[in-house]
Amino acid sequence: MRIPPRLPVAALIAWLPLAAQAADPDEGRRWQAGDHHVHSEWSVDWDRSTSPPTPIRGGDSPYTRTRNAQQALAHGLTWMVHTDHGGPGHSAVTRDHAWPALQQARRAVPALIQFNGMEFDVPGGEHASLIIAPGPEERDQLVAIEREYGRAEPLEPGSRDDGQLMLDALAHMRTLPAPPLVLINHPSRSATGIGRWGAVEPAELRAWHDAAPRVLVGMEGAPGHQAASVQRGLYRNAAAPTFGGFDQMTAQVGGVWDAMLAEGRRFWITATSDSHVNLRDGGRDFDPGQYSRTYVWARHEAGDILDGMRAGRMFAVTGDLIDALELTVQAAGEPGGAAAMGGTLVMPAAATMRVALKVRQPARPNFNGQRPTLDHIELIVGSGGDHGEPRMEVRRFGPDDWKREGRWRSLSWELPVPRNGGFVRARGTNTAEAAPLADVPGEDPWQDLWFYSNPVFVEVAP
Repeated sequence: MRIPPRLPVAALIAWLPLAAQAADPDEGRRWQAGDHHVHSEWSVDWDRSTSPPTPIRGGDSPYTRTRNAQQALAHGLTWMVHTDHGGPGHSAVTRDHAWPALQQARRAVPALIQFNGMEFDVPGGEHASLIIAPGPEERDQLVAIEREYGRAEPLEPGSRDDGQLMLDALAHMRTLPAPPLVLINHPSRSATGIGRWGAVEPAELRAWHDAAPRVLVGMEGAPGHQAASVQRGLYRNAAAPTFGGFDQMTAQVGGVWDAMLAEGRRFWITATSDSHVNLRDGGRDFDPGQYSRTYVWARHEAGDILDGMRAGRMFAVTGDLIDALELTVQAAGEPGGAAAMGGTLVMPAAATMRVALKVRQPARPNFNGQRPTLDHIELIVGSGGDHGEPRMEVRRFGPDDWKREGRWRSLSWELPVPRNGGFVRARGTNTAEAAPLADVPGEDPWQDLWFYSNPVFVEVAP
């Protein structure tokens, strides 16, 4: 490492850790498990006999923010986002009640990184997790966004069902000194069939992403409410269920998510609890970290966790099927020059790429007392088709196809670089299902576990 000449001693002391970080951006990073969709007692109900309506504390969840943070830590999470519902005039609840409750939770559970956020009522859409970057303006930023743009904030229902207002909100967020993150929640919950969309349409996802690609960065691949006995995820129509606990937009190879990735969009997926009331208390939810997790490759710092989410350095998993994942792409036969999840590798058109995957199975049983084993893993390669639809290639690997190194399972695949560039992703399961089957009422979610990586992109050199 070359030290810059003629630096004052104080400047040199400040420069050295920055130089070390620049030399190895992954220094100090590890897999940080978290949840970006958790409700508390400040997801209020409303007494609409008064004008304006009066908030009723604990209307949609009985738990304090401190209790949620304690449960998240007990279930192995290192970060969490508090995301309470909005409503008529709810920005005042956010300011006067939810914010002090967050401060109290941070004092009570300092080991857990806790983000200020909300389940944002999307104008012209449904819901999204809004995650505010920690800092001196984090309270006022959230209050202002909810007050000015939240669909449920006005006293007059329906007065903000305007898609343009969501674009305006994203335009505002992208100009903030520390831009927040937005992830669309349960995108197909209101769909009426496979490919028959409800409150969230693929065209809207594209428009929102176009408006602020570094703010609106993805969606829940696996929605919460996985303990619901009637329909996993509380998806409303039997003709449009989840598949292995994952939303149809994510679960279908060649579906909405793959189509967006084939367009070159850096658009990521996550898994959350959407915790309201836990199953043991008569509800239909798991606690944060009890069943679903989003792992982010980051240091145990709020800023680096947000950076990891923004950059796609994360994977989604249910039931503790795995707890670490390394997906890389590089030129076959050439050491170095690999790209990992969220990254991009530029290669000659005639080259052969080597896709390598390593996943680690946890050392401890999951929170159902099980030690699930991998039945198979899929590597999925996609690229843009000639008529707009993605061109997909899938290779399946079973236990006879991978190497075992302690708790790690590793495999690889060499294939030609897609003609127009493309992406690589992975998924795996403890089931024998060749593709995730439609979820049915009453099934046991602990017997149907999956992990999904985020993609690595491959671009063809000019």
